[in-house]
Amino acid sequence: MEDFTEAAIQDQPRRLWSVAPPFDARVRQLVRDWGAEESPELIEEMIVTALKIARDRMNVADLKLINRSVREMRYAAKVFAPFQHLRKVAVFGSARSSADSPEFKVAEDFARKMVAHNFMVITGGGDGIMGAAQKGAGRERSFGLNIRLPSEQQANVVIKGDRKLVNLNYFFTRKLNFVKEAHAFAMFPGGFGTLDETFEVLTLMQTGKARLIPVVLLDRPRGNYWKTWMKFLTSRLLKPGIISPEDLSFFKIMHDVREAVAEILEFYKIYHSARWVGDRFVIRINHRLSKQAIVHLNQKFADIVKRGNIIQAAALRQEKNEPEVWDLPRLILTPYRNRFGRVRELIDAINSSQLA
Repeated sequence: MEDFTEAAIQDQPRRLWSVAPPFDARVRQLVRDWGAEESPELIEEMIVTALKIARDRMNVADLKLINRSVREMRYAAKVFAPFQHLRKVAVFGSARSSADSPEFKVAEDFARKMVAHNFMVITGGGDGIMGAAQKGAGRERSFGLNIRLPSEQQANVVIKGDRKLVNLNYFFTRKLNFVKEAHAFAMFPGGFGTLDETFEVLTLMQTGKARLIPVVLLDRPRGNYWKTWMKFLTSRLLKPGIISPEDLSFFKIMHDVREAVAEILEFYKIYHSARWVGDRFVIRINHRLSKQAIVHLNQKFADIVKRGNIIQAAALRQEKNEPEVWDLPRLILTPYRNRFGRVRELIDAINSSQLA
């Protein structure tokens, strides 16, 4: 399964867990008896964490928060697991958009076209833009991550009662699942929640805490929602130097569904996926690039390479745990880890490069 952090967490040294020698052996035996064949050491560590929580004398509220969060994450992962082989686009937008609004029709059309290209659609499970996207995608190609609210938000009629509807108590576990499972984001006009999700996604990519994926900001024809938002970014963030010009490369504002779909598909034209191996960034590509293309990439993106060059090579031995992509060619570089907007631009350049 692809790691939504681009395997950045694998750089961190593994800690040897221990609670107390007699209990350590009992934990390992319990995990063996249970038959945990996949990553038993992580299961052991989670059990030890729970035992340590018992000794920390936390209050009941904290215990409930931790327990329910883990339960929600486990169940959501179980729901998504059978569909790991399919790419997914997460759609955000106002729950208040009416069925006759232009934005509703655009969201429905966008989802329908993405499904035609073998994507699945994830929404928050509610009405408005969420319901429009799921209407366009259809029940079989939809996931719903519904949030329990005091106002008793109901799942939309398309996803209600489906096994791919997950009801969550916490916004943070819901947001984690959106980011973890999505291979693209489509943002439509919305309120606090939509803007929260938009800035969350951009922040995670800007800081290297999530994999780089396409983000399209869609509006109705001649709409100015995202244009107005962009004016704020430019005047209040970009001009004072709070963000860099390259940070604007994480997203594209569009008014045409076909262009938005093409932007997402183009992202995966040559680029396949990426991960970190130590301080090396390994970009898996669907086809080899020409020597001239590699020279061009090195010239254009020399500013983000910490040492050495961008080279084309085969898989590294550390990638053996991902046999499904073992045969893909790689571009390998050692970049600075504070220029992810430029790395996003590198992916665009790769997709426009000439093949071997």
